Amino acid sequence: MRLPVLAAFSIGCVLLLSPVNEGCGPGRGYGKRRPPRKLTPLSYKQFSPNVAEKTLGASGRYEGKITRNSERFKELTPNYNPDIIFKDEENTGADRLMTQRCKDKLNSLAISVMNMWPGVKLRVTEGWDEDGHHSEESLHYEGRAVDITTSDRDRNKYAMLARLAVEAGFDWVYFESKAHVHCSVKSEHSVAAKTGGCFPGRALVTLEGGGTKAVQDLRPGERILASSESSGGAELFYSEVLAFIDHDPTTWKHFYVIGVEGGAKLSLTAAHLLFVAEGNCSGGEAAVAGAGGSEMRTIFASDVRPGQCVLTAREGEARGRLSRVAWVRLQEDRGTFAPLTRHGTLVVNGVLASCYAAVDQHRLAHWAFAPLRLLYRWTGPSGHQGDGIHWYSRVLYWAGTRLLDSEHFHPWGMADSQR
Repeated sequence: MRLPVLAAFSIGCVLLLSPVNEGCGPGRGYGKRRPPRKLTPLSYKQFSPNVAEKTLGASGRYEGKITRNSERFKELTPNYNPDIIFKDEENTGADRLMTQRCKDKLNSLAISVMNMWPGVKLRVTEGWDEDGHHSEESLHYEGRAVDITTSDRDRNKYAMLARLAVEAGFDWVYFESKAHVHCSVKSEHSVAAKTGGCFPGRALVTLEGGGTKAVQDLRPGERILASSESSGGAELFYSEVLAFIDHDPTTWKHFYVIGVEGGAKLSLTAAHLLFVAEGNCSGGEAAVAGAGGSEMRTIFASDVRPGQCVLTAREGEARGRLSRVAWVRLQEDRGTFAPLTRHGTLVVNGVLASCYAAVDQHRLAHWAFAPLRLLYRWTGPSGHQGDGIHWYSRVLYWAGTRLLDSEHFHPWGMADSQR
């Protein structure tokens, strides 16, 4: 990466610190109760947002039909919410299958429907399609689209139902027919990097002073086991937690589970960075000028392969050890947490990982977060920041997609911007 671009990137982040931070605090009218916002029903044949469904600003492009025999079938999850009625005219349960994002939005909408019309439930007439009943490249084939009505089939409610779907967070809503409303969402792939890189809530970190702690219970100011990221950096030490880049205790996500010889097992999201090396992993304590001559580097979790070496660490040891990756699996787990330490690394479940995600270079990401680390050096570690992605991380992603080439970003996160 060219120095001028990086310098502009860091300087721009410093300039953005003040206005963005001020936007999070009390402003004009603070303390006044806001009047409830009036919901405006969608008009017949109106869609929101006002762009085509398979474009960047909506649900994104079609990625290919999912069948029961395809590898991507594991991306679909059944929805057994008792507050939703599934028509399931095929009697196969297909209408209940959908992506996790679609499921989350649908469950949110079901609550809104019951609140708006007591005694009425949300009804799904079409979900995942495995029989070819929809148009070519329909998002129904990927489990990313649903057609909905209310349980009483009162067509006078459908305009407001469409508005409720927009409010529930569907990425595209279309009052398509007087008989139903069509809703769709972005693919799990396209939002993977945008929603950060994380560890599940039950992942364990090692505390200074002894013992372990679930990452969901970790607090800024605590010091946890970490290591330097340099090629010779197997030295272990404790680094202060400054804040959380992402903090969400309720979301279910797909994690890549990296199984390591010796029993260590690390779960992290697709776009998170992990330190690896190629070659001989049996060097005992890592020197780590490389395993078999190759230096440690960071790659996305989704690119980790069996046979590569990772750095493992145990409490009480002065240096980490190279261990071979035995297997990689995909698994669903709850909670998404990404602690930011002062040194930019942390040991989770005995494996060294970067604090960063989405961009392919740890050092570039660590440099980009320098203004935030400087801010916390002045103010002390963040207190209660609430759930969600840290505002600074959102700013960096926005700036990075405009300053860096797309090749530096996780492909799932950049997919939408290339459509």
